[in-house]
Amino acid sequence: MSARQATTIEGGKARKPVTVASIRNAKGAEPLVCLTAYTTPVAQALDEACDLLLVGDSLGMVVYGLNSTIPVTLDMMIAHGAAVVRGAKHALVVVDLPFGSYQESPAQAFASAARILAETGCGAVKLEGGAVMAETINFLTERGVPVLSHIGLQPQSVNALGGYAARGKAAAEAEAIVADARAVAEAGAFAVVVEGVVAPLAARITSTIRVPTIGIGASAECDGQILVTDDMMGVTFGHVPKFVRRYADVGAAMRAAAEAYAEDVRARRFPAEEHLYGAKPKIAAG
Repeated sequence: MSARQATTIEGGKARKPVTVASIRNAKGAEPLVCLTAYTTPVAQALDEACDLLLVGDSLGMVVYGLNSTIPVTLDMMIAHGAAVVRGAKHALVVVDLPFGSYQESPAQAFASAARILAETGCGAVKLEGGAVMAETINFLTERGVPVLSHIGLQPQSVNALGGYAARGKAAAEAEAIVADARAVAEAGAFAVVVEGVVAPLAARITSTIRVPTIGIGASAECDGQILVTDDMMGVTFGHVPKFVRRYADVGAAMRAAAEAYAEDVRARRFPAEEHLYGAKPKIAAG
């Protein structure tokens, strides 16, 4: 039995791993808790609190310091996806299909998704795009690949969209996004990430489609929420999106720890005797 198949124990109660089916069935129930993860230790830290851990192509910016998600490769996603799966025993792990790995054709998307599923052990893949990707979503789901869809603001298409501004302010654009939501849900997506749209539109989409919506920069009326963990924890530096609430300032704690360590090293207070191999403990005079 694999770690993902085993139940987890917390407070004496057995918890079954979250599945695609349980996410799909969460429509209108207790909101889904979702965060990003890119490494094993972070997955271990977040696992029990979350229903879904997304290995997002945002790792290109968060981990590698790239200017966008566009340069992220399939190999990068697989390496980080496998690391997260090793650390997650409860949450469903979903891995992004990166730019250029699925848009050419449904067959290309299946080949990329099959690699991700086989080489990471994750439970599903995520892809960006609305109605234009409905055929691909249907192709994947009919062949056993669970798909989390992503509509609204789509970071992989930011060049074509002209920036990161909120979507759905104009009536025509709002109607197009609603049509996207319907199309991906009908094509077989088990849930839909709704990013960067005006709140009334996100609420409307949530009430329109039969699968859960997961909001980011959307509405509290969505069936769940997701944030980039590094943004939420205060590890990223520079601009913070309006929709992010920082629940900790881990970056400041890291800086403070580094400064304290540096002072001890320079003052030769570290390593101390208790940190050395072969050193005998001092015996107090009695």
